[in-house]
Amino acid sequence: MRTLYSYWRSSAAYRVRIALNLKGMDYVIAPVHLVRDGGEQHRDDYRTLNPQQLVPTLVDGGRVLRESLAIIEYLEEAYPATPRLLPRAALACARVRELAQMVACDIHPLGNLRVLQYLQRELGASDEQKLAWSRHWIEAGFDAIETVLASGGHAGKFCEGDTPTLADCCLVPQVYNARRFGVPLARYPTITRIDAACARFDAFQRAAPEAQADANAAA
Repeated sequence: MRTLYSYWRSSAAYRVRIALNLKGMDYVIAPVHLVRDGGEQHRDDYRTLNPQQLVPTLVDGGRVLRESLAIIEYLEEAYPATPRLLPRAALACARVRELAQMVACDIHPLGNLRVLQYLQRELGASDEQKLAWSRHWIEAGFDAIETVLASGGHAGKFCEGDTPTLADCCLVPQVYNARRFGVPLARYPTITRIDAACARFDAFQRAAPEAQADANAAA
């Protein structure tokens, strides 16, 4: 059985939950609370598993995988008989990776919990300043993603074509974060259309933060 170390509101873990569900893979969740008691990710037992002290971590048959994009690409390569999340065509695959990285490499790191905690703890940022920081970087990223998606070459219901891909696995959790931080989404019609299309899929519904067992714990 695969074990996914996850936190209900982690967008990186959310991506992997979506991918596992889309690929029809069985797994169990091992919750890692990122806030309680100073953060369970800092405990010695978890730090041994993941020296970065981040989620997600996937243990698959004794193999330990870290970093959400690396995990998803591992699943794609190790289990080729499952539904594909990366198109076979080189250009389409590059477009999917481009969009995924625009979220995972450019937007997400700036809004990561440890970054926000540093802003507040070490630099004295107020709650309002921390919120403004998060909104700014989400909006900057979404401005670019909306332009890319609306500019042609990405025709279909989803980020690339008519089936969900790695790009959708990354985009949907970031839209969740945008709503959480109060980012106005009306100016992103293509992004919101794709998010709505994904929301109709059981794989996305089961991966949603509120559907996780640890969502009942203190945020």
